[in-house]
Amino acid sequence: MADIQIALDKHLRAYLLANEPPEHEELRRLRERTAKLALARMQIAPEQGHFLGFLARLIGARRTLELGTFTGYSALAMALALPEKGRVVTCDINVEWVNIGRPYWEKAGVADKIEVMIGQAGDTLKGIEREGTEPFDLAFVDADKARYDSYYESALRLIRPGGLIVLDNTLQRGRVADPNERHADAVAVRQLNAKIAGDERVDRVILPLGDGMTLARRRA
Repeated sequence: MADIQIALDKHLRAYLLANEPPEHEELRRLRERTAKLALARMQIAPEQGHFLGFLARLIGARRTLELGTFTGYSALAMALALPEKGRVVTCDINVEWVNIGRPYWEKAGVADKIEVMIGQAGDTLKGIEREGTEPFDLAFVDADKARYDSYYESALRLIRPGGLIVLDNTLQRGRVADPNERHADAVAVRQLNAKIAGDERVDRVILPLGDGMTLARRRA
């Protein structure tokens, strides 16, 4: 039984989605709006949105940090899962992408939970660290892959003990498993995967969800 692996074809994925809680109406609308963009592939899948919301509720998150807003689907998924006074601090370099999501945040009634910081993620993180703000409970990293290691280290400093870091795209469409693959993103993520695998500061696991999601829980 331990060797059984199931390929997630379109029929099985449809079954999976049909047996999850319904996608929030504004999440669905934002996803369909984003699908019209040339870079729509940058948006997480509905099941990943469900998963992020589940994780936020599971750990009782009140403050979450996000690197890579895009059009705001994941920020909305997390904001919907937070308590009334919860906060999502989300960072991106492109205000036009972010502005696509704002009306959907408003209609979902959670716009006041989402704070957007526009600028290079590295600079934004340095600013947050300098401010010495209250630690975050959860950090979702879905920004430029070449800097994933730096973002991971910053997130470790910014989350509380017992807090959770979630990194997206850590399988790179399978490219990380090919040692001959030299694409910069695949190389950077492969190196970070190896680093996290041996990182005793965290409890960690890679899940084959979407394009791969790594969970790292900061140890006390």
